Amino acid sequence: FLRETTARKANRLSRVLLQSHPFQGPELTWSACSSPFFIAGPSAVTRLSPLLASASQGITSLQACLLSMQTVCRPGSFNGHGYHLFQAMRFSIEEINNSTALLPNISLGYELYDVCSESANVYATLRVLAQQGTGHVEMQRDLYNYSSKVVALIGPDNTDHAVTTAALLGPFLMPLISYEASSVMLSAKRQYPSFLRTIPSDKNQVEVMVLLLRSFGWVWISLIGSYGDYGQLAVQALEELATPQGICIAFKGIVPFSAQVGDVRMQQMMYHLAQARTTVIVVFSNRHLARVFFTSVVLAKLTGKVWIASEDWAISTYITNVPGIQGIGTVLGVAIQQRLVPGLKEFEESYVRALKGAPRPCPEGSWCSTNQLCRECHDFTTHSMPVPGAFSMSAAYKVYQAVYAVAHGLHQLLGCTSETCSRGPVYPWQLLQQIHKVNFLLHKDTVAFDDRGDPLGGYHIIAWDWNGPEWTFEVIGSASLSPVQLDINKTKIRWHGTNNQAPTSVCTSDCLEGHHRVVVGHHHCCFVCMPCEAGTFLNKSDLHICQPCGKEEWAPEGSATCSARTVVFLTWHEPISLVLLTANTLLLLLLFGTTGLFARHLHTPVVRSAGGRLCFLMLGSLAVGSCSLYGFFGEPTVPRCLLRQPLFSLGFAVFLSCLTIRSFQLVIIFKFSTKVPTFYHTWAQNHGASLFVIVSSTVHLLICLMWLTMWTPLPTREYQLFPDLVILECTEVNSVGFRLTFTHNTLLSISTFACSYLGKELPENYNEAKCVTFSLLLNFVSWIAFFTMTNTYQGSYLPAVYVMAGLTTLSGSFSGYFLPKCYVILCRPDLNNTEHFQASILDYTRRSRST
Repeated sequence: FLRETTARKANRLSRVLLQSHPFQGPELTWSACSSPFFIAGPSAVTRLSPLLASASQGITSLQACLLSMQTVCRPGSFNGHGYHLFQAMRFSIEEINNSTALLPNISLGYELYDVCSESANVYATLRVLAQQGTGHVEMQRDLYNYSSKVVALIGPDNTDHAVTTAALLGPFLMPLISYEASSVMLSAKRQYPSFLRTIPSDKNQVEVMVLLLRSFGWVWISLIGSYGDYGQLAVQALEELATPQGICIAFKGIVPFSAQVGDVRMQQMMYHLAQARTTVIVVFSNRHLARVFFTSVVLAKLTGKVWIASEDWAISTYITNVPGIQGIGTVLGVAIQQRLVPGLKEFEESYVRALKGAPRPCPEGSWCSTNQLCRECHDFTTHSMPVPGAFSMSAAYKVYQAVYAVAHGLHQLLGCTSETCSRGPVYPWQLLQQIHKVNFLLHKDTVAFDDRGDPLGGYHIIAWDWNGPEWTFEVIGSASLSPVQLDINKTKIRWHGTNNQAPTSVCTSDCLEGHHRVVVGHHHCCFVCMPCEAGTFLNKSDLHICQPCGKEEWAPEGSATCSARTVVFLTWHEPISLVLLTANTLLLLLLFGTTGLFARHLHTPVVRSAGGRLCFLMLGSLAVGSCSLYGFFGEPTVPRCLLRQPLFSLGFAVFLSCLTIRSFQLVIIFKFSTKVPTFYHTWAQNHGASLFVIVSSTVHLLICLMWLTMWTPLPTREYQLFPDLVILECTEVNSVGFRLTFTHNTLLSISTFACSYLGKELPENYNEAKCVTFSLLLNFVSWIAFFTMTNTYQGSYLPAVYVMAGLTTLSGSFSGYFLPKCYVILCRPDLNNTEHFQASILDYTRRSRST
């Protein structure tokens, strides 16, 4: 305990404890010797020298006495970093006490403890919790009225000590503001309700690191943490956050608390790091274990890497002083935003000047009733005093912020005006409430806390820069919080290697477009590339699964996108369409020409023997069938689908009915008229031929109507046959209606063939067996070929196959029945007379009688 007063504000003191960790020498505990009032200050110095003795800023007296020696920290060592934190705390308190705007007529006191060990940390915490005027802590039912020696603490400087202190202070709701304890666990208000800090939480630091890794595409990394809450909890948090974002941890290790350079554990860690084949290594460690780790890295010659530094060692000269560390590769890090405490340098120099008139240090190990003097501090000059590095400067500013946060909380709690503050007892829980509410500008920098007691500041992203043996760092970007966002100028980074290019850190290089990843092993970053199957594509949001294309799309094998399918049908202008259209038009012209020819020679024997007026029905039915073939060209529509096949089938059925009855009629006349005269006369009198044609055609018409009603042919889009095509067609070929009409026409064809075969011995002018056989043979062959083709080929040219089959059937029927008669009419008029036909009939009669 150190007691000091100022002449201007000696009338009233407010009790505030501010705890720090400036030196790591022998543990010193200070306690009050006389006065009931005190002002607490920063942490003890190793062999604390004329501490504050004769210091400037209006100090008039200083008394201190050493009560006990706790644990030996590091004898003979001097912690320059802690020294600057110690001075920053003193400076901020002096600045506040000399202010007329903040806490007027109120002076802050401080009590200082060196917490270089856990035992010293617990001892110091219990000391400050002791009730005012006593040396013990009294547990009470109601702690709201508990009056301790102090009302707030600043520190400790690491997570392990802060957890202990926060747990002890929590039931008393005494504010604890740390400037370097960044572990995310301390944000849990249920466990640590009175904890606040001026350094961002590791939760934010971990998020920034993940963004940093992703910004460079580094997904295959190693992760090293230091023993303790700071390193181990951060490693766990980083792994939990990085893995869902596609980052794989090839190797994870913890530097033991008792690790030594060259021991077996560090050698094994270096071996595993080398075997992991990772270019990027994240080191989330405190400064002390980080030095052990990097010394081992240098000895293992683990070079050419990218090292990601946590804020505790990112800009610490304690690490950059490791011999040979400049050869390990590129170091990027997350650092606390750089701020300077204005006037701190001059304050430290005035402190050194004040030490020159102080008494010599007490003998080591003796009890003193006078000020304890630090030999190292006593030997300082303005030229030999430790120069604060960037890390110490940023940490000192966090101490500066913490002290001012307490001061502003007291200012609000005491209802201070510009001239005075109210009087009355101050309890820790009251101050805690006010500190949570503070929001003020400190040298253009906002100081405020969120609901978890975390600050609202951000980070700097830095890169180490070596110019020979000289080390410095470059600020290459910044990270803002709530939400976490990263802004980096990558051109400022000097990468290791000859080409100054950002290295890659992946287990497997990215696949080519259209190739998906098949994970090999336990890490999703290690994979083999396989092309996507035809009809699928690789969605960039999921590189492991090939997605099927849409119904109207297609993709070849190994495609990254889908393309629209080509819609195809039998168009009018295709070469095969032009050939078929020309042939069908020519057939129609022949049918119309034959109709005119037969009309002109209607009463000639040839036309009369062919059926007379029945020939016009036969020619008309063939013409109807030929016209229906035009419906197979062009885009299928409902009218075309409804008419084209049924109309063709009906026309051909009428023709076959006429051909059948004509052949049957000739057989009846020449062979059975005399044998069954009654049947012949009945047939002739009742117009049996016409009746058969009407009945047969009506039956076929009813089948077609049933087809159109029950199995309506409609336009459809076929997707299954070709991956890149959408075929427009009609749903008719495979329908039951089509099969029924085809079956009926087949029966008529067989009947026609049977009747023609029975009349094979008729007179030559009436013998049509050869011609009918030829036409029916073409019919059967064309439809057999059609069905064979439909079973082996399904495509846009299938309608052309149907047209070809229909055209062959119609042409064969026309050629087999009508062309011979046209030949006689046009080329052999000598055979188209009554005498020739009568002679033929007489010749048939003589042959019949002779047999």
